[in-house]
Amino acid sequence: MKKLILLFSILFLLFGVAFAQHPMMMGKGQHLPLHTRIGNRDIYHLYINDTTVNYTGKQTAAMAINGSIPAPTLEFTEGDTAEIYVHNEMMMETSIHWHGLILPNRYDGVSYLTTTPILAGQTHLFKFPLVQHGTYWYHSHTMTQEQSGLYGAFIIHERRPQPMKEYTLLLSDWTDENPEQVQRRLHNATDWYAIRKGSTQDYWQALKTGHLKTKLTNEWKRMNAMDVSDVYYDRFFSNGKVEAQAPQFKAGEKVRLRVVNGSSSTYFWLKWAGGKIQVVANDGEDVQPVDVDRMIVGVAETYDVVVTIPADGSYEFLATPEDRTKYTSLWLGNGMKHPAKKMGRLKYFEGMNMMNNMMDMQGNMKEMNGMVMTNQVMDMNTVMYPEISGEDESMGKDTSKPMQPMAGMDMGAGTGNIITLNYNMLKSTHVTTLTSGPTKTLNFELTGNMNRYVWSINNKTVSESDKILIKQGQNVRIILYNNTMMRHPMHLHGHYFRVLNGQGDYAPLKNTLDIMPMERDTIEFRATESGDWFFHCHILYHMMSGMGRIFSYENSPPNPEVPDPVAGFKKVAADDRKFYASAKLGLESNGSDGNAALANTRWKFSTMWHLGTNDTKGYESETMFGRYFGRMQWLYAYAGFDYHYKRTDEVEKNMFGQVSNKNNRHTAVVGLAYTLPMLFVADFRVDGNGKFRFQLGREDIPLSSRLRMTLMANTDKEYTGGLRYIVNKTFSLSSHYDSDMGLGAGLTLTY
Repeated sequence: MKKLILLFSILFLLFGVAFAQHPMMMGKGQHLPLHTRIGNRDIYHLYINDTTVNYTGKQTAAMAINGSIPAPTLEFTEGDTAEIYVHNEMMMETSIHWHGLILPNRYDGVSYLTTTPILAGQTHLFKFPLVQHGTYWYHSHTMTQEQSGLYGAFIIHERRPQPMKEYTLLLSDWTDENPEQVQRRLHNATDWYAIRKGSTQDYWQALKTGHLKTKLTNEWKRMNAMDVSDVYYDRFFSNGKVEAQAPQFKAGEKVRLRVVNGSSSTYFWLKWAGGKIQVVANDGEDVQPVDVDRMIVGVAETYDVVVTIPADGSYEFLATPEDRTKYTSLWLGNGMKHPAKKMGRLKYFEGMNMMNNMMDMQGNMKEMNGMVMTNQVMDMNTVMYPEISGEDESMGKDTSKPMQPMAGMDMGAGTGNIITLNYNMLKSTHVTTLTSGPTKTLNFELTGNMNRYVWSINNKTVSESDKILIKQGQNVRIILYNNTMMRHPMHLHGHYFRVLNGQGDYAPLKNTLDIMPMERDTIEFRATESGDWFFHCHILYHMMSGMGRIFSYENSPPNPEVPDPVAGFKKVAADDRKFYASAKLGLESNGSDGNAALANTRWKFSTMWHLGTNDTKGYESETMFGRYFGRMQWLYAYAGFDYHYKRTDEVEKNMFGQVSNKNNRHTAVVGLAYTLPMLFVADFRVDGNGKFRFQLGREDIPLSSRLRMTLMANTDKEYTGGLRYIVNKTFSLSSHYDSDMGLGAGLTLTY
C-alpha cells in the first residue's frame, strides 16, 4: 500500500510540474526555453515584446522576438511537426505569417482572414506538419510591425541533407522613424526621403547635367521625380548587423548561403568577392545550378546560393539596396579582407529619360516597338547603372533624345562580362507540370500612382474588390502586367506557382514573383487547398495601400479561427481605407497661411486658411470634402464651405464681372480640380451665390534639392508666389507674397 501511495505521489508531482510549465499556465515574465524536441515534434516558444534599440546613436522604439532583431532562426527537418507557441507580451495585437509554407489555412497567420489575431497577453499555438524543405521566413502580418523588427528565418532541412557547410543570411532594412509615420509621409507625397537620398532630380540638377529637357518632358507627362525605392533607410542589415562575420569557413570550402530578403521594401543586389555565385534554390525550391556574377533578390524572396572560399582570407558577400544609398556585408573566412567592388551611384536622369519614353500622356506604360518584356530578361533600368552603361559623360549636354529601344538593356545573359540572373535561367530539378483540369484565367494589371501613393490591381484595392472564387481541382492561371513605374514582388500565400519562363515541364516553382515595369508575366497553380488565401505585393507600404486580392475556395469548411468571415474581411479591408493626416503651417511676418487634410485612397477632407495680421489684410478659410477619380487620380470633385472677410470700402469684381464679396463671403461651393501637364492644378468652382472662380496653381516646384517654389493665381484677381527652403522634415524657412496679405517671411512647419 505504501508503494502504491508513493507511486501516485510521484505521478501527481510530475503532473503538477508539467501542468505548471504548460505554455498556457506560465505567468508573465516566465519564459520557456526557445526550443525543445520531443519525438518528431520541434517545439518553439516565441515571445513578442516592445523594446528599444540604438543602431544610429539614437534610442528608437522597436519590437523584438525573444529579445532579438531579427527574430531567432527556427530550424526543422522535413517530415517532422512544427509546434510553435507565440506569446504576445505587447499591449497591442499581433500575428505571425509563415512565409512560403504549405500548411493548413487556419495557421497561415493573416489576422481576421485565416487566423485569430493574437491579442495583448495571449498565447497562440501553431501546429502543422512540415511537408517541404528549403529556406523560408516568418514575420508579422499586422499593420507595419514587420518594419519594427518582427521577422526571422525559417529553415527546413532535408531528411538526408547534402554534405555541405551552410549559413543563413537574413537581409533587412531599418528606419529610426516610426513605420506608421513613414506610411503617412508616403501618402502625403513628401520628398523628404528623396532629399535624404540625394535623388530629388530638381531643376538645378537638370540644368547642371544637361537634362533640362528630360525634366520638362517628365513633368509634361505629369510625373514626379522617379526613384527605385520609396523610403530612406538609416541602416541595412545582414543578420541584424551592418557587417556580419563568419570566420569559421576555410579556403577551398563550399558554403551554401541561405539568403532571405526579410526587408519591408528593399531590393538587394548580391555580389561575391570570391568569384561566381551559384544559384541552387529559389523560394525554397531546388533549381538546376546556374552561375552568375550578380543577382537581385526581391522583397520576400529567398535564394540558396553556393560560394567557394577561394583562398585564405575573409571575402565579402555584398548586399547593396537597389537605390545604392548604403550597403551591408557578410564576411566569409578569416584573415586579410578581400572586398567586393561597390556599386556606383544611380544615374537618375538617364532613368527618367527612359521612363519618359515608356509612359504616354495618360500615365500608361507603353510596350516599345511591340516588344513583350517578361521574367526580368530585359532590365530597362540598366541605363542607370554606371557599371554597365559607363560613367556619365553628359555634363553640360542635352541627352534627352529618345533612346533606341534596345540601348543599354541588360538581356540577362550579361552585358559585357557581367552575367546577371533572371527568371528565364531558373529551371526546376523535377517536372512541375500541373495535373490536367479546368483552367481559370485571370488578368491582373498592376496599377497605381506615386503622386498620391495609391497601389492597386485593375485600379481597385483589396477593399474595393470581391474575393476571387476558385474551386479545388482547378488550374488557376494569372497573367500579370505591371503598368506602374515601380517593381512589385507579388506573393501568394499557401501555394507554389509555376513561372512560365520557357523551361517547359521544368518551369520553376515560386511563391513570390518580382515583376518589373512594363513586364507581362504568367504564373499558374493547382487549386489544392481550402479557405481564403492572400495574394499581394510584398512591399509593405504597397500592401497596406491596397495592392492585393483574396482567393477564396468555394464550399470550404468553416475556419474555427475566423468565426465571422464577413466581419473578418471588413477588418482586412480597413487597411487600405485608412485616412492619413497632413498639415502645413506658415508663420510669417504678414500673417499665417496653411492647410490641413485627412485623406485616404479615394477621399479627402481638407481645410485651408489665410490669416492676415489685421482685418484690412483679410481672413479666409475654405473647408472641402471630395473624391479622386481615375487610375492616376488627376480629377478631384469636391464640395464645401468658403468664408472670407476683409475690411474694405471698395467693391471688387472678379474677371467674370461678378462681385467678389471678399468683405463678407460665407457660402457653399462645389468644384472640380484637375492636374494638368507640368503638374499645375486647374480648379473651377461655383459658389452658392452663383459666382464662378477659376484658379491655376502648383506647389513645391523643385528649384533645387531643398528649395521649393509655389505659384497661384485666380479669376478673383488673387495671386501668390513663395519660396520655401527645407531644413528638415518638419521645419522650413519661407517667404511669400500674397495679393491680400502682402510680403512676409518666417517659418513653415510641415506635418
